[in-house]
Amino acid sequence: MKLVMFDIDGTLTQTSQADETCFVQALREVFGFTDLNTDWASYPHCSDSGILEVLFQIRFGRSPLPDEISIFQIHFVSLLTAATAIQPFNPIAGARDFLCSLTSSSAFAVSLASGAWECSGRFKLASAGLGLSQIPAAFSDDAHAREAIMQASLGRAAQSRLRDSFDAVMYVGDGVWDARAARNLGFGFIGISHEPARVERLYVEGAHRVFADYLDADSFMAVLHESNHVA
Repeated sequence: MKLVMFDIDGTLTQTSQADETCFVQALREVFGFTDLNTDWASYPHCSDSGILEVLFQIRFGRSPLPDEISIFQIHFVSLLTAATAIQPFNPIAGARDFLCSLTSSSAFAVSLASGAWECSGRFKLASAGLGLSQIPAAFSDDAHAREAIMQASLGRAAQSRLRDSFDAVMYVGDGVWDARAARNLGFGFIGISHEPARVERLYVEGAHRVFADYLDADSFMAVLHESNHVA
């Protein structure tokens, strides 16, 4: 059995822009952070918790307190909720049907590994019609580093299947940080993007294939069947 592990924003849901806009707005309104560097790939860890940690260390010389994180998360999700009223969140084309095929297959296990916090990640999935509440998952609540989040997801997926390991692990994501984390862990990587520059960058970072969406399910499934990255 192989494990297929998914990112969320830009990979399963069309929420990358809304997520960034609301995240930056929440940082300004809750903590007064302005003039932010939004080149997220330049941060040591591209995750909600990792970015907040860096900003607090730079501006306050300390880590955020649990209460501060909680207040921020509540405001962040409220902004996402308001955003959906203006423009409903949608899944990446074909994602819903493709996930149904994967989860019903005896050849694959499925898990989530996202740099979002669980509260915002679950909200975006639900708003896009992809609940996935029963699928093993890890979020930036678990760790700052993408690699650690992915390892937590792998562990939970293995536990849910009563296995010590999988025959192969493929990570599906849209960011260069996703590709780098997968490479660092020895996972295979499939990119999701329709932007030519991003597609090229993902191939440079080691993607086996890059798809614009999940509509070509047969080709996508063929890549998964060919994968042999053992975890």
